[in-house]
Amino acid sequence: MSPEGATAPGPGGLAARADAPSVVELPPAHLELEWRPLVVADAPALHRLLGVIEEADASLSRTSAAAARELLTGDWKDLAADTLAGVDAGGELRAYAIVEVRPGDQRTVRAFLRGGIHPAWRGRGVGPALLRWMEGRGRQMLAASGKDVPGRLAVYVDEDQRDQRRLYAAAGFSPIRWYTQMRRPLAAPVLDATVPAGLQVVPWSEDLDDAVRLAHNEAFLDHWGTEPQTPETWRGHQSGFAPSWSFVALDPSGGDDAAAGSSPVVAGYLLSGRYEEDWPALGYSCGYTELLGVRPAYRGRGLAVALLASAMEAYRADGMQYAALSVDAANPSGAHTLYERLGYERVHGEVLYSVEI
Repeated sequence: MSPEGATAPGPGGLAARADAPSVVELPPAHLELEWRPLVVADAPALHRLLGVIEEADASLSRTSAAAARELLTGDWKDLAADTLAGVDAGGELRAYAIVEVRPGDQRTVRAFLRGGIHPAWRGRGVGPALLRWMEGRGRQMLAASGKDVPGRLAVYVDEDQRDQRRLYAAAGFSPIRWYTQMRRPLAAPVLDATVPAGLQVVPWSEDLDDAVRLAHNEAFLDHWGTEPQTPETWRGHQSGFAPSWSFVALDPSGGDDAAAGSSPVVAGYLLSGRYEEDWPALGYSCGYTELLGVRPAYRGRGLAVALLASAMEAYRADGMQYAALSVDAANPSGAHTLYERLGYERVHGEVLYSVEI
């Protein structure tokens, strides 16, 4: 059964549907930037560029030096083929593009596009040229995936960035999903939540991490736009991970896995991020609930609320002012309504623009 909202494969396979160009042309020379692939050594320059872009755009999300380096690392990434750096006559990075297809995609192969331009270089035609390169390279990567499933060219855009939204719309991308950033004041009483009978909530630990990954893959199997995480991709986006704010719910009995001798098993989990670089722009400090999941067999017992309560206690103990998270506005589990009931309020939103293939 196809996940909600997925496009059924059409005739000819993804390789044919992607309509990939044989060659992806670089942005033209008259734009006055020299183009080459990004390399890991560009991480500090990329961090500087992202800081200027995010400041100019009044973004509420800021990229740390570690996160900038993370964009350029990962065994599944081919920087030479899938990235672009636009440098000026002085060698300074003024524009960048990254296209990423993650190896675990099974139901829909997604090519994520990410790019940006220094504010002083906007309005010269760099944006459309960079987007054409990203789309062309994304189509090539979808065609080369070897998978006959739906494909997607995807880009996330802050809902307030009207110029970016117009750029993607003009290129044929459509808004297909909305995500809401929410927060809850920790000055309010922390949730009084009891861990469901027979389960226990423990701090995250390294030895539980792969079991949490597998539980995540199961818990999000029915969520739109999610794909299985491989061990490499699971660890490839953890620059802001906060272990002391993360928790795992265990079933000591082994649950359905008891016959296999695998006791205890992961029933649910909450993984947090600490993004101090965001706090000045936000105007407050917060613990960020990065991932919250409950395996289907354990749903309907209040486990998610118990995990949120554990995280809130940890955030408040470290002096945070808010608990924060992001939720798919059309989440099939009704998470948006749950968070509102628990005292979370909307802060801002993000839109996923895509070309469905």
